Amino acid sequence: MNAAGAVWDGLTRGWGVDHPAMLALLLLAVLPLLATPFRRRGIAATSLIPDDPLSRIMGVGLRLAGVVAMVALVLGLAGLHRREQSVEREGTGAHLVLLLDRSSSMDNSFAGRAPTGDQESKSAAAKRLLAEFVARRPHDRIAVAAFSTSPMPVLPLTDHHEVIDAAIDAIDRPGLAFTDVGRGLALAFSSFAEDTDEASRAVLLVSDGAALIDRRVQEALRDAAARTPLHLYWLFLRTRGAQGIYDVPASGDDSAQANPERHLHLFLQSLGLPYRAFEATSPEAVAQAITEIDRQETRPIRYAERIPRRDLARPAFLVAALAVALLLAAKLAERQLRPAGRRPAGATPLPAVDLRRAA
Repeated sequence: MNAAGAVWDGLTRGWGVDHPAMLALLLLAVLPLLATPFRRRGIAATSLIPDDPLSRIMGVGLRLAGVVAMVALVLGLAGLHRREQSVEREGTGAHLVLLLDRSSSMDNSFAGRAPTGDQESKSAAAKRLLAEFVARRPHDRIAVAAFSTSPMPVLPLTDHHEVIDAAIDAIDRPGLAFTDVGRGLALAFSSFAEDTDEASRAVLLVSDGAALIDRRVQEALRDAAARTPLHLYWLFLRTRGAQGIYDVPASGDDSAQANPERHLHLFLQSLGLPYRAFEATSPEAVAQAITEIDRQETRPIRYAERIPRRDLARPAFLVAALAVALLLAAKLAERQLRPAGRRPAGATPLPAVDLRRAA
């Protein structure tokens, strides 16, 4: 491509028209330079006309108004628009996967029973606080996944926060009976398989319990953790009175079957990833934990801001209308000079007109 072609491509890269064939009518824009709608009177001797720069400027301005009117009208008919663009910007944030427990126990309150009065279920509290969390992080790319009897992909990594809000809004729908957290984590890890950006990655697990993880699933998770560097957070919504993930039985059975939440915590610690668990027994504790996660995941990030297409046909028609209105006003203000000797019969005589000044 030659230099002229490169310059033209640079000037028009962000612009487009819906009907390119209409651009041929731009040739009509030369008409105001060749003709005028105003009356033209011959002057016998130009020496009679004093120098009048204002009139010359007005004449040039009216011709340019005609050119602008024609160009704007043609561009409006052609469907002028600003193309959709992607602008790279810098901010703070991360690539996050929200992994949400959709087991039926999430429909209970933190007291372990169906919510009554002004009580919130665990899922409702999580929905409200996660929506606030996402609203504070406009530059994040976020995916949403869920699990109960089986893992459920809800939304891939995206920066469209309206879609993310809709996915979060659905997490308090009635859940199922079981909690297959192992395959849910495998699904969350796989969400980064095609993510090539050099951004901080994190998985936020929101669950009120755990279950046994099959040995094969454990090995798959270890392999995924080795291949996918990320930060792992577990927001454990503990029912009041239930055993916590940090509670070591003083005596008795400390097996994974008896204490699945504690052993899930130990397993996540063994993955070799930056990992932190938050134990919450109330909506206020959940809010504090999410605020801490928000504070930790504030690293520099480059993100692409999408600027949507902008139609410019209406602004073009508006410019054309203003230019035509200016020409119309000038035409209506036009007056013809009449010498004193050519007054109509019976008209009141007027003083003689100095043609040099009138011109």
